[in-house]
Amino acid sequence: MTLTLALALSAADAKAQTYTPTSGNLQARKEFGNDKLGIFLHWGIYSTFAQGEWYLQNHVPDRNEYAKAADAFYPHRFDALEWVRAIKAAGARYICFTSRHHDGFSMWHTAQSPYNIVDATPFHRDVIKELSDACHREGIRLHLYYSHIDWMRDDYPMGRTGRHCGKDTTAADWPHYYQFMNNQLTELLTNYGKIGAIWFDGWWDHDSDPTPFDWQLQEQYALIHRLQPQCLIGNNHHMKPFDGEDFQIFERDLPGENTAGFVDHAAQVSRLPLETCQTMNGMWGYKVVDQNYKTTAQIIRLLTETAGKGANLLLNIGPQPDGQLPETALSRLHELGLWMDTYGTTLYNTTAGPVPPCDWGATTQNDANIYVHITQGSTPTVTIPMSRRPRGVTNFIDGKKLPYTYHKTHGLRITLPDRLETPDHVIVIKK
Repeated sequence: MTLTLALALSAADAKAQTYTPTSGNLQARKEFGNDKLGIFLHWGIYSTFAQGEWYLQNHVPDRNEYAKAADAFYPHRFDALEWVRAIKAAGARYICFTSRHHDGFSMWHTAQSPYNIVDATPFHRDVIKELSDACHREGIRLHLYYSHIDWMRDDYPMGRTGRHCGKDTTAADWPHYYQFMNNQLTELLTNYGKIGAIWFDGWWDHDSDPTPFDWQLQEQYALIHRLQPQCLIGNNHHMKPFDGEDFQIFERDLPGENTAGFVDHAAQVSRLPLETCQTMNGMWGYKVVDQNYKTTAQIIRLLTETAGKGANLLLNIGPQPDGQLPETALSRLHELGLWMDTYGTTLYNTTAGPVPPCDWGATTQNDANIYVHITQGSTPTVTIPMSRRPRGVTNFIDGKKLPYTYHKTHGLRITLPDRLETPDHVIVIKK
């Protein structure tokens, strides 16, 4: 690249940085960064097939045949308040719910299409309205996932997915589809009270286009911030954050890592609030054969490592077609809640600690303390870099003092107890 071109692109990029968050938005970012745990819910008519949320893309050659599932979708056991209370008891501070996934089915009573849970199913109930009411009642923030992709609508320009669903590729009409999305987003941000965040997905559907695809994100982001200035925006595009976004998403990975293979530049961790989304079992949407649930100990380690990176964990559950959360998922939520009742203060309102996640565990910190989470008791000592001698080193659970040595150059070396609490032994270092 020539210097002239590089300077021109740099100037153009700088000019594009036009978003200035409001004070309310900055406060919402701070609160979000302190939350540490949210629950992701992937639920739609795809749950009827019990084969995951990509069933239309992976198994059904005709979108119209797939759409017939709406007429059989009757989640008679759905109780929004039961969901929210179980999630709140687990220690989660927010819920992110799939308002519309790639199959284009809307889980609220949208006026923009009859392909929605009220008009197209015998259930005839607005799930997002009921969830919103329950969240507001219980003091849990509601975030809404919204897909930029649509495998059903002809006006959505064909990307690299949904190519075998029977769409008419000659009928693409981006301006019409873009207006449809913005009308839906306006509904969600006007009719359902305060929304904590809009969680976009699907930008990657056009990442192989020969000519860069213009999603017109800045205009869409501006619409959201105009309707609800405090509402946060995240986009699961696997890139560094775009102008107008308020937090950065990492799919199936801790920030700065790329074990899942989604991120081109894994080291590009921004200074925005961070969130890692991960499944409780294997799939996002309900899959009947997927019983490979993480143990409670594995979830706790994932949570502490995520917090140890300064990020929130958005832990996913795929509700069943009858409207219930799977029994195993409810069991994990309950057990996690018991642990969070005791140890939540070592995660909430903290930032990344001085030692990033490693073989033995992770660290978090606030102004007063460093919390050392030992999730693998394979080492007799741990060393924590510190610029000055600590005021004290104790077990979190019983306050017992622990032996340590301190050296200004080599840091704080703590001798661990012979018996460690499981699945996570927490040590408090008083700064």
